[in-house]
Amino acid sequence: MSEPKPILSRTPTDSSADQFAADVQYYLALQPRQLPSRYFYDALGSALFDAICRLPWYRITRAETRLLAKHGREIFDAFGRGVDTVVELGCGSGQKLMTLVQAGRRAPARRLELRLIDVSASALASSAGALSALDDVHIVTYEASYEAGLAEARAARPGSGRTLALFLGSNIGNFDPPGADAFLRGIRAALARGDGFLIGADLVKPERALLLAYDDPLGVTAAFNLNLLVRINRELSGDFDVSAFTHRAVWNARASRVEMHLVSRGRQHVRVPAAQLEFDIEDGESIWTESSYKYDPDGLRLMLERAGFRTIHQWIDGDDTFALTLVAAA
Repeated sequence: MSEPKPILSRTPTDSSADQFAADVQYYLALQPRQLPSRYFYDALGSALFDAICRLPWYRITRAETRLLAKHGREIFDAFGRGVDTVVELGCGSGQKLMTLVQAGRRAPARRLELRLIDVSASALASSAGALSALDDVHIVTYEASYEAGLAEARAARPGSGRTLALFLGSNIGNFDPPGADAFLRGIRAALARGDGFLIGADLVKPERALLLAYDDPLGVTAAFNLNLLVRINRELSGDFDVSAFTHRAVWNARASRVEMHLVSRGRQHVRVPAAQLEFDIEDGESIWTESSYKYDPDGLRLMLERAGFRTIHQWIDGDDTFALTLVAAA
């Protein structure tokens, strides 16, 4: 019987309620009004997103999981047997990392450090619990933004082996192009030369398929979007009338992104005392909650190379739904 695997947890201060309040105050005062998508993921939001991933219209998770299972061995073998730390940014339920580790490790397996970074405490708990079933792993969780969690993970680097950082689920699509470039440069700065980075990205596809993925017939994505207002009401004493908003998804072909909005059905006066915010929102006015950029494979490789990475391999799902790209810090 193997010894129990310790699961440590660290929470940098940037995930505080004060930061949430400050961000709500700032972004809701912009024109157009906005809210950062990272705040979708409270306990209910994380559960709703898990449900979205199971919907037949949302193909990202299934496509990415197929690629991880099929190419996991190649991913680990690209670094010889030198990977001793895997850092996942946005771990979700942990199932994708589980798939990769099970497919990629060779026996006998060396001890593997798993460092999980997510803004959702419930996602971290779920992921850590699932991954604790693996042999010879040590799990550390960080309830933090990607940047803060990665900085802590880098400071705690355990040994001389390679680190493989993961950014899956097409989360890169939540950054605008300048933001994506800056984020990837930050990832490169946190890695040593020769470390690996595996990124998943959703590809451009017909508009109908894109919109069904973000405005499903069951209304799960709408609930996920509206829950952001529920969270503000609960945590910041807001008085949004959630029933007076509707979910809208649009494909912006020029910018190559799907946009999610919350649209007010009628003029409303809104107060958010904990954010020191009070404003009127007009009938038909929207709050822009998410942008999800879609990529072509060549553009994705060029973006990574601009940030200081060298492409090792790119795998594309059979129906051109999704790309998984493995690079090394150059």
